[in-house]
Amino acid sequence: MSRAADSLARVTAEVVACRRCPRLVAWRECVAREKVARFRDEEYWGRPVPGFGDPEARILIVGLAPAAHGGNRTGRVFTGDASGDFLFAAMHDVGLANQPTSVRPGDGLELTDAYIAAAVRCAPPGNKPLPSERDNCAPYLQRELALLSGVRAIVALGAYGWAAALRAVVAVSGAELRPRPKFAHGAEVAAGGYVVVATYHPSQQNTFTGVLTRPMLVAVLARARELAATPP
Repeated sequence: MSRAADSLARVTAEVVACRRCPRLVAWRECVAREKVARFRDEEYWGRPVPGFGDPEARILIVGLAPAAHGGNRTGRVFTGDASGDFLFAAMHDVGLANQPTSVRPGDGLELTDAYIAAAVRCAPPGNKPLPSERDNCAPYLQRELALLSGVRAIVALGAYGWAAALRAVVAVSGAELRPRPKFAHGAEVAAGGYVVVATYHPSQQNTFTGVLTRPMLVAVLARARELAATPP
């Protein structure tokens, strides 16, 4: 499909209807039926989760996948889980979000100059997508990146987001990255008119142990704002 014939709305519609990965379909729907006690009275989304944010964004944030009881429940990535709480608070600190918290779509959250997407759009068992599932989802991120023509900086959350972001840059721009740059918190790679900046994923495993602190994430997001403001 040509870029002229594509749109973010088309990508969103295709993501939501996707059933390409039988294992992920079965898992996300099972979680949505069985729920957990604290959300037993809520209706789960139970479908793939599209990206969201400012269509004029200069910053793209790439995570791993929706959380089973976060995005898979609310229908919006990083919404309704601890990782999202940590991320949105840091985004608010640097002016990319109008409020520091968001528990569900429609609660007033608005992103400015930022768009958030996941490498894999369904909640995977154990937060571990299979390579085939990763590859099935990759075109969605590539299309979003191509359509977000203002994006200059990409913030990769974790090693998985880093690898997905680099693959998307190569696919969209034709840039060559050999050898593939290694993930490290604060790492930067310029390629194809983009700069990819890495940070640890804001999972509870990282935030509870101090591997990732709020000042660390704020610093990376502030760096992305600085890079995004620089002409390519």
